[in-house]
Amino acid sequence: MPNEADAATSPPPAGARSTPAGAAASTLSELDDVLLGGPRTLTLRDLASRVDAPLDFVRLYWQTLGLPHPEADDVVFTEQDADAVGRVSRMIRERGFALRTASSLTRALGHTADRLALWQVEALVEDMATRYGLDDTSARLLVLDRLADLAPLLEAQLVHAWRRQLAAIGGRLAADYGEQRTSGGDREGLPLARAVGFADMVSFTRRTAGLGSTDLSEFVQRFEYAARNVVTSAGGRVVKTIGDAVLFVADDVVTGARVALGLARELGGELDVELEQAAGGLAEGARGVTPVRVGFVWGRVLSRFGDVFGPSVNLAARLTDIADPSAVLTDTSTGALLARDARFVVATLPERDLAGIGSIVPVLLRSA
Repeated sequence: MPNEADAATSPPPAGARSTPAGAAASTLSELDDVLLGGPRTLTLRDLASRVDAPLDFVRLYWQTLGLPHPEADDVVFTEQDADAVGRVSRMIRERGFALRTASSLTRALGHTADRLALWQVEALVEDMATRYGLDDTSARLLVLDRLADLAPLLEAQLVHAWRRQLAAIGGRLAADYGEQRTSGGDREGLPLARAVGFADMVSFTRRTAGLGSTDLSEFVQRFEYAARNVVTSAGGRVVKTIGDAVLFVADDVVTGARVALGLARELGGELDVELEQAAGGLAEGARGVTPVRVGFVWGRVLSRFGDVFGPSVNLAARLTDIADPSAVLTDTSTGALLARDARFVVATLPERDLAGIGSIVPVLLRSA
């Protein structure tokens, strides 16, 4: 079997443009061997028998993972599937986890893995199409042909990234709660003090009107890459991207302000197109200049399901709606915290009525 480097760089096989059905079936069988550990020889009933658990438990696990729902006697599972179900069953029995908790952990894996796998495959398709001058169908068949060789590399990178992210979360937990051994706070209040903000692309519909699939994909990827780069460089974290917007958090108000101002500045406001083109960076002609409106608030939030919730999240979103292009708006309490720092300038604006929020006095935030 060729190694990952050979698979990634060698020219496409002669049959890449018209892979026969038989060859595709053979490729899928090889994929099962690499990814699933062998052929599909087990049913849902077999899995339930293997782990000594009710059939409904095994069915719930599979549904929670976000995969198609087979019938009880469909032969679609492998020994690795049996091992996975067994681990969850033991986690409940031996570790004392509630079924609801086990389901939540499984749902997180399924949701994230689904998006990750799709993202990676689409990135590979674009690469093959561009590198070899293939049409979309031929590029997808070529990716299918090479997935078995690329899978071990992608798996190793996934495990490394997951370990690093889990370690980073552990560090944040230690910083937030390491010295708080007793819970003397408000049990009903939201647990995390965070800076939270949105950056929303200006005129996304107009800017992308008429773009083909390749140009639209590049435009969105350029925005997401640029936004993530600004957020992480300033010390914040991207919670999620939502089409033409990005939601970020930071652990302190100053870092949140730096992230917000950086997004407003770098994504269009003061972007040096020639410099970014020369460096192979964010811009590609005028379409690389993507101004954003930014709303940013310091407050308490709830973190669940890889997302954040709370009044401050809603307020940040509404402030984004009324911000000018390349401007950052916050509320009076956040503005008061930043007014003490000589690196920032705040200016109170006329009162506005925000949908679902009510009347609020927005504050314009700028770098000193």
